[in-house]
This record gives sequence, C-alpha cells and structure tokens, in this order.
Amino acid sequence: MKGIFFLSACFSIIALLLIVIFIFANGVPFMFEYGFFKFIFGMEWAPTNTPATYGIFPMIIGSLYVTAGAAVVGVPIGVLTAVFMAEFCPPILYKVLKPAVNLMAAIPSIVYGFFALRVFTPLIRDTFGGNGYSVMTASVLLGIMILPTVIGLSESALRAVPRTYYTGSVALGATHERSIFKVLLPAAKSGIISSVILGIGRAIGETMAVVLIAGNQAIVPDSLLSGVRTLTTNIVIEMAYATGEHREALIATAVVLFGFILIINSIFLYFKNREAK
Repeated sequence: MKGIFFLSACFSIIALLLIVIFIFANGVPFMFEYGFFKFIFGMEWAPTNTPATYGIFPMIIGSLYVTAGAAVVGVPIGVLTAVFMAEFCPPILYKVLKPAVNLMAAIPSIVYGFFALRVFTPLIRDTFGGNGYSVMTASVLLGIMILPTVIGLSESALRAVPRTYYTGSVALGATHERSIFKVLLPAAKSGIISSVILGIGRAIGETMAVVLIAGNQAIVPDSLLSGVRTLTTNIVIEMAYATGEHREALIATAVVLFGFILIINSIFLYFKNREAK
C-alpha cells in the first residue's frame, strides 16, 4: 500500500510538472523574443495584422476588473450566508439549504453562462443601458459562481471555532449577534480569507461562462457597461485556429494566467499556515 500511495503522489506531481514544462517551454521563449514588456503592457491584440501585435494588457485589466467585481458581489453574500447556516439556520431549513449550496458547485459553468446570457444580459441592458455584454454582467455571474466555495469553507471555519468563545462572550453580556460578529468571525478570519482567495482563484480562471456574456472586446473597459475580454477567454476563442507565432502568444498568455493563479495559491497557503499555527 505504501507503494500505491507513493505512486499516486508521484503521478500528481508529474502531471503538474508536465503542464508547467509545456506551458513555460512554449510560452516563455516567445515572451522574450517578442519583448516581455511589449507583450505584458501592449495595448493592442491584432494577430492578423502585418506585422502582428500581441499586447495583453487589456486582457489583464479585464481579468482584474471581472475578478474584483465577482469578489464584491460574491464575498459579502457568501460570508453572510455562511454565518446564517452556521448560527441562525433552523435544522429543517439547513437540510435543504446545504444540499442546494453543494448542488451549485456541481452545475457546469456553461450552464451558468447560458443562464446569464438569457437572464442577466437582457436585464442589465434594459436596466442600465449598453448591450448587456459587459464587465457588470460577468462580475454578477462570477459572483454567483464563487458562492459555493466561499459559503462552504467559511461555514467550516466558523464551526471550527471552539464553542467556548461564544459561550464566554454571551456570559459576559454580549448578545447572540454581537458574539457572532465580534468574536466568532474574527476567530475564523484565516479560514474565511482562505475561502475568499480560493473563490477569487476560481473567478480569474473561469472561461466558458465568461465567453458568452463578457462581450469579448480586447480593450481596456472604461465603465462597468463596457465589453471586456479576459486572459482565459482570449485563449479559448483563438486557440482553435492559431498557428505559429499566434499560438505561441496564446501559450504565453497562459503563462501570465498561471502566474496569477500561482500568486493566489501562495496567498492561500500563507493564510492556511497561519491558521495551523
């Protein structure tokens, strides 16, 4: 059994190494051949021009805008829902609410995208203007998609806090609500922050749902109603027909995306290690 466990661990590590080697071996040489700063901070993505230009700065900004919007929408709702489920929810309702939250995590992203295309896009178009394919639409959808991650991990963090924290607070005269928000939430801070970071990691890496509703315009958005193209959607839209230098540019885009994910996971591990101490 030790051998089986060892091989399983090696398989996971080898799979990760192969992915990293493939991405960096194909993407990094292009970045330095084309010009690292020219690639990262270039404002125009036009692979069909002569000469072709591969600037991904609009996609970087678009990814950051959409991810920040998803955090603004999903984090407060997710944390407050976790508080309700851990401390306020009646047992009968919990038996329905908990499976519903878990079911949200199992819904394919393309289904979320089609739902937003038919519901959120016309709603935002009629309410706020524009054509509905915008930063706002993508942010609202991704905010909903990260809810299962934020709710599940935040609830687990709250339930992991020793109950003596709550009873001690109540014994000192604090109300139920004050004990939760002044004692339990600060005590569970590391776990809640970790849930937020993981949710943001999912938002920045989401592709298929965003393709349908973001507008896919390779420009720096000037408002919440502007169309946007993220790093992930840029790859999935053009990879099917890309060849040569164009394909290498898309793989280099994946290198940048991998860097973002690496930073997010490093932050997650930092907070997890703090929580363990």
